[in-house]
Amino acid sequence: MPFDSSFPNHLHGIISTISPLDVVDIMIVAAIIYKVYEMLQETRAITLLKGLAVLLTVAVICSWLNLHVISWILQKGISVLVVALPIVFQPELRRALEHLGQGKILGKSVFLDDAQAQNVVDELVKAAKSLSATKTGALIVIERDMKLNDISSTGIHIDGLITSEFLLNVFIVNTPLHDGAAVIRGDRLIAAGCLLPLTENRGLSTELGTRHRAAIGLSEQCDALVLVISEETGIISIAENGNIQRHLDADTLRAALKPAFTSPQSKSFFLKFKNNDDDEKNNEKKAE
Repeated sequence: MPFDSSFPNHLHGIISTISPLDVVDIMIVAAIIYKVYEMLQETRAITLLKGLAVLLTVAVICSWLNLHVISWILQKGISVLVVALPIVFQPELRRALEHLGQGKILGKSVFLDDAQAQNVVDELVKAAKSLSATKTGALIVIERDMKLNDISSTGIHIDGLITSEFLLNVFIVNTPLHDGAAVIRGDRLIAAGCLLPLTENRGLSTELGTRHRAAIGLSEQCDALVLVISEETGIISIAENGNIQRHLDADTLRAALKPAFTSPQSKSFFLKFKNNDDDEKNNEKKAE
């Protein structure tokens, strides 16, 4: 292909028309797109977006190859999707608007300093051990960067300082608040008796009851950390990012909880747990 000598002139002409305001405009749009992607990448919505991208790519290829029937079907399908997308992404859109209105710029950070975080974690671990020993079922949601006002509004507003005694009283059996979830924001319990969405994952073990499925369901939709104590076995579990880790002891629970109170960018507890488990396996192999 012969080189077009006029190309540098065209490129220079295009660049010369770009003003500083255009650069600012492009940077703002890029930042918004990146932020939207960042918010969606840990949710199920990112899978739907990838599927939509594949569908659009196939539609372009079929149009280029003049495959008229397939192109017509895809065009009609895409038209329907444009109408359906706001419905499909309704939870993500709602959370995005909440995040915009209640983010760090307009709201107080829920994260604590090390001393405060350690105190809250100690109280939670103490309460979890007591609840586990008596096989008292409990569901405790720890709010992180994403606000959970829609969840806390389904329960009873409390706003009390977190202590182990307070938490044990909330989950007394046969009381109105026992079967719901308690929501923690910072060092305060803001609501109890809250309703959580159940997971739609059909591949979970049959050993997991409604509390565990509710914990996983909420963790699939937001960045919250959810603590579960089984009413049948007393087993302590943590749900995060749609995953659940069971059979936690006091030390593991403490290690899982503290990052949730101190940093929005903390490394996933499950990734740490997996890495530690892999390290132990590697050490065992080396010893053999």
